Amino acid sequence: MNAALMSAGTSAGLPEVVAGIVLAVLIVYVLLGGADFGGGVWDLFATGPRAARQREAVSRAIGPIWEANHVWMIVAVVILFTAFPAAFSAIMTALHIPISLMLVGIVLRGSSFVFRKVDAADPSGRSVWQQVFAISSLITPVMIGVIVGTLSTPAIDWRDGIAHGGFVGPWLQPVAWIVGLFTVALFAWLAAIYLTLEADDAALREDFRSRALISGAGVALAGGLAAALWSGADPSTPGLEVSSPFGLAEFALGIAAWVLTMGALATRRFVAARVLGVLTTTLVLVGWGWAQYPWLVPGSLTIRDAAAPAVTLKYVIGILAAGSVLLVPAFGYLYLTFKGGILLPRGSW
Repeated sequence: MNAALMSAGTSAGLPEVVAGIVLAVLIVYVLLGGADFGGGVWDLFATGPRAARQREAVSRAIGPIWEANHVWMIVAVVILFTAFPAAFSAIMTALHIPISLMLVGIVLRGSSFVFRKVDAADPSGRSVWQQVFAISSLITPVMIGVIVGTLSTPAIDWRDGIAHGGFVGPWLQPVAWIVGLFTVALFAWLAAIYLTLEADDAALREDFRSRALISGAGVALAGGLAAALWSGADPSTPGLEVSSPFGLAEFALGIAAWVLTMGALATRRFVAARVLGVLTTTLVLVGWGWAQYPWLVPGSLTIRDAAAPAVTLKYVIGILAAGSVLLVPAFGYLYLTFKGGILLPRGSW
């Protein structure tokens, strides 16, 4: 599909530019907010003699920045319903069940993270909120992956403003849930990699290093299963196009970056592991965006089909440019204030 479009001389225009901005915002959200969810997963699976300290490390790492990180999801959603209203309508209608579960998970996770601090004097109450925080941190990324996995297939049959495929069947397909598992593994992997630098002693760092190696294997397994399902799909059906030269190059680079990240973890080069982990995740998401092109809802709506009028897209780009003048420096200041020692790491390459 991508090769055919390019050979036909289709050039990128305003719809593609705005869609690229949405993808860039989602990448930032995964790298920041996704790691927060991954921290909650390790809170759930904290074990061993340092379990309490592992939870404390997670709480200390995400405490100053987790609310701010959700700004990126809000930006992506606002761009989607402003610049691509037809796709927003189709996605929010056909996938309203997993989207609602995702939003409930986000709310429960955020509120329980605060309540468990307030209830610290009550061990039983803190335990309840601890479990709510940890379980919602697991369920929410699964739902995010299920949504993305469904949108990577032609399962949503959107015609005349009606979801003819129903509201359940499209997201119950195996590939959607494998992408859900992949998303959990990816978020947990990022969190464990980040926490190797945030841990305050060698023993705790080793705990998160082992978790990074385990979740990294999970990323490879789930990613391989998803790739196998996509490669076995009927090539004539709309969905992910993974056989273009660029797509294959992205796939190869992603695998290479993952191998290098795991090698850096194995040799305890934690700064390199963080940089390479970010690179791997970015390559995965860029590759997904390329493979998805030109579809927003495969088989139903392309980027251009769903795009708002050009004047609206121009205003969207202008407002985003103006808003970034405030948002980007503010985020930079936030992270330098609370994560300065991590952004300018003291660890070994």
